[in-house]
Amino acid sequence: MRKLRVGILDLVTKSTTPSLYGRVMNANLASIMPQVVAVWCEQLGHEVRFVCHTGVEDLLTALPADLDVVFICAFTHAAQTAYSLSNLFRQRGAVTVLGGPHARCYPEDAVQYFDYVVGFADRSTIEEVLHEIAPHRPLGRRLTAAGQPRELPSLRERWPYVEATLAKAPAFRMVPMIGSLGCPYTCNFCIDSTVAYQPLGFPQLRDDLVFLQTKVKHPIVGWHDPNFGVRFDAYMETIESATHKGSLRHVAESSLSILSEPHLKRLQKNGFQAILPGIESWFELGDKSKTRQKGIDKVREVSDHINLIMRYLPYVQANFVMGLDSDSGAEPFELTKRFVELSPGAFPGYSLLSAFGRAAPVNLDYQRAGRVLPFPFHFLNNNHAMNVRPMNYTWPAFYDRLVDVTAHTFSWRAITRRFRANRGLIPTAMNVVRAVSSEGFGRLRYHRMIRTLLDTDRPLRAFMEGESTTLPAFFFNRMKAELGPLFEHLPPGAVMHEPNAYSRSEAMTPPPPPAPALVPAAAN
Repeated sequence: MRKLRVGILDLVTKSTTPSLYGRVMNANLASIMPQVVAVWCEQLGHEVRFVCHTGVEDLLTALPADLDVVFICAFTHAAQTAYSLSNLFRQRGAVTVLGGPHARCYPEDAVQYFDYVVGFADRSTIEEVLHEIAPHRPLGRRLTAAGQPRELPSLRERWPYVEATLAKAPAFRMVPMIGSLGCPYTCNFCIDSTVAYQPLGFPQLRDDLVFLQTKVKHPIVGWHDPNFGVRFDAYMETIESATHKGSLRHVAESSLSILSEPHLKRLQKNGFQAILPGIESWFELGDKSKTRQKGIDKVREVSDHINLIMRYLPYVQANFVMGLDSDSGAEPFELTKRFVELSPGAFPGYSLLSAFGRAAPVNLDYQRAGRVLPFPFHFLNNNHAMNVRPMNYTWPAFYDRLVDVTAHTFSWRAITRRFRANRGLIPTAMNVVRAVSSEGFGRLRYHRMIRTLLDTDRPLRAFMEGESTTLPAFFFNRMKAELGPLFEHLPPGAVMHEPNAYSRSEAMTPPPPPAPALVPAAAN
């Protein structure tokens, strides 16, 4: 195998103008797998150039122009950015490879714009790509390993890429670590629900933690496990054997079912600073919160649990999904407002129900029912578009409720109560920054704008009702502005996608019809 010039690009964000919160946090949200692929490429004898895009880099010049192959890792909201870059690098003579969540969720679309689309990847998968390294056009080649890799390169091996990314973090820095893959829960909207839970090697994890302490003073570890602490004692024993009290701080996503008071005491002892449990719904998914209650009874029980957590850990983000089929009327939103009152210190994270292609089996049901809308990928970030028409709400009624709960959550009264209920400089400051930046005030402005357009923009309303597949000018113009110079490199047809490709593929039907029109005549 000849030595190749390999470029690796981790698209943490689609934006080249990050918000205040994005400037603080984006470098801390780097993915682990692009770093892993970089290590594997080096081990195979290739020359690697690595860039983590945090929103401040010029993507047109961030990587050299003379690369042989370019790997791009992208979430779905960065798909159009990835497609533009793939087109640009292909014109320069490179072969392009897409990995990450978008490659797993929308392979039927991505193969039109990449030479290789990789689902699960292990070292042998990457070696196969680099050994063949040939253009595949007009349709790329799809590859996937049998499952998640059994082991990953050590932090010591990843460190050059971790260090270069963390240098872009202006305030504080989280080192990405992972101890397990997959999730034991079966939330039907989640990409990890179909991946069997798999712990990685705890001896290597211990070595990684020991190594980290030789590189950073009092580091913060950002755990990337989909559900941290499933094997709780093994994790804590590993951390305790590698560190002494106060030497490490930790941030993790976990479930309320794991966060019992004895576990919270141990997490506090081992320096855990922030935890992100998923509540999701007041009427279903009780396993994650370890409750059989529903409605107001679940609100009270969960609120008590969240307040218990905050006695031990200074920062809690409680995650919800808005618009689930189990929701109807005002009650789900009013219950969430009640939760905000009962647990003033928690930061609520609201996601709109979204069907990401092949991410979850329930998406087949949405597609077969004709409920999935062809929103451009650019808006599928759980907040700027809900691409599943709600079962029990009209769009105006849904957005009325969404605006109301968001305004309640990020009122100055709620921000002040959250500030007073938190402790520690970083948690209190982070809550304020998030509230006044894109995650609070910014989303409220956006939701209000969509609510107004539902009444005043007939093409937009028809699109969201599923009556039209013509992309409204509002979304087209916004996407074009946010992509900036990259829009000129977007391949023909890449603005829209076939939203039912998953169900069509499962049914083995003929190829889908051409993509919907890009914009109405009035937008040209």
